[in-house]
Amino acid sequence: MSLIESFQLPAHYTIERELKDQLSGRPGHQRCVEGAGELLLVVHEVPKPAVPERTAIVFWKRHDLTWMQPGGAGISELGDLLGRFERAIDGHEEVIDEADTAAEIFAIIRHAAPLARSTRNLVQALEQVLGIDPDDREILAYRDRAREIERAADLLQADARLTLEFWRVQRAEEHSRASARLGRIAYRLNLLAGFFLPLVALGGLLGMNIDLPSFLKPMFWLVFFGGMLVGGLLLWAVGRQTGKSADFDSEMDE
Repeated sequence: MSLIESFQLPAHYTIERELKDQLSGRPGHQRCVEGAGELLLVVHEVPKPAVPERTAIVFWKRHDLTWMQPGGAGISELGDLLGRFERAIDGHEEVIDEADTAAEIFAIIRHAAPLARSTRNLVQALEQVLGIDPDDREILAYRDRAREIERAADLLQADARLTLEFWRVQRAEEHSRASARLGRIAYRLNLLAGFFLPLVALGGLLGMNIDLPSFLKPMFWLVFFGGMLVGGLLLWAVGRQTGKSADFDSEMDE
């Protein structure tokens, strides 16, 4: 496979043989290659989510210090590339603020990692150019802009991970509060059943058409009113405790 076939260099890229021999048959990583007084800057297009392949964009600096780009003379297409990185990162930041599901945040994390890695390697490639030609003011400006984009990509990745972790902790707290409410309700139901079951059993026994011992018959009304009193006090206590628990849960939700 030839260099022209792999890189698809424009026809006006008449690079020197010394520079061409330093390249393999594939675009490779982002870098700056020097040879015979010329430079070849290889950068990558904005990566797509879940796509390992990268599209290379090549800039050529001739002997006369003139930059050439796929569209002709100049290096403005490098600024266009940085603009595409900025729009991709800004778009994800807007989604983080409005996301409602973990799937949306996961999609951002999946794309944020290659974005951060690509911008980091892009900065390193521009640093290599400046290491060879430190007086190139255009590359210096693009390098500083790329550093800002690199920080934004790192922050995007960190924000997405923190958002997902916050949601996980929040759901765990909600589950814990719901479990505590169910536990309190079950306790109150068991308490009520424990108090009223003997009274119901005794009331059913006294209401049956059987001969009871003479000493139990006068106790019917005593047991009935005693059970009503105890049940009323119990319902009042449980209702008061329920009100306090509801107020506490409301404060926790706020």
